[in-house]
Amino acid sequence: MPGPATVVELTDRQRRVLDVLTRTASTSQQLAARSRIVLMSADGRPNLEQAAALGVNRQRVRRWRGRWAGAKERLAAAEDEGATDKDLHAMVVGVLTDEERSGTRPKFSPEQVAAIIALACEPPADSGLPVSHWTPPELAREAVNRGIVESISPRQVDRFLARRSFGHTNRSTG
Repeated sequence: MPGPATVVELTDRQRRVLDVLTRTASTSQQLAARSRIVLMSADGRPNLEQAAALGVNRQRVRRWRGRWAGAKERLAAAEDEGATDKDLHAMVVGVLTDEERSGTRPKFSPEQVAAIIALACEPPADSGLPVSHWTPPELAREAVNRGIVESISPRQVDRFLARRSFGHTNRSTG
């Protein structure tokens, strides 16, 4: 049986920032939902009730309630030191943003992927190849030749292309 929920306390300024985040159209849905969790927690609503109201699991409510409580001192110190509303807004967003995840970083940058896809849109004849359509091995070789990537497998090129809508069936889903 879980213990008592972490207590969340808000200053008036923090509450105003969170209210703005829940109402502003440019706020991501994820950030708005996390702001609502903190506001509901500060209002004393139980995790299970919040989870039902927001359509999330109670673990998510517990996570963001705990994350906010863990930042309480840092936020209070910033306010005591005269943080502007803009600074406080940035800090609140920082608290409610995903932390860096473990695991390896992607090997290919979005720019490299885009360059490979752009290459696939060019006629192979422009690269001096005597074929009418690119194959993944030819694209992989040409991407290396052009210096887009140091190395890449034909299979990885095929995966990039399969994720895009080129008028063909996504090979990973059939």
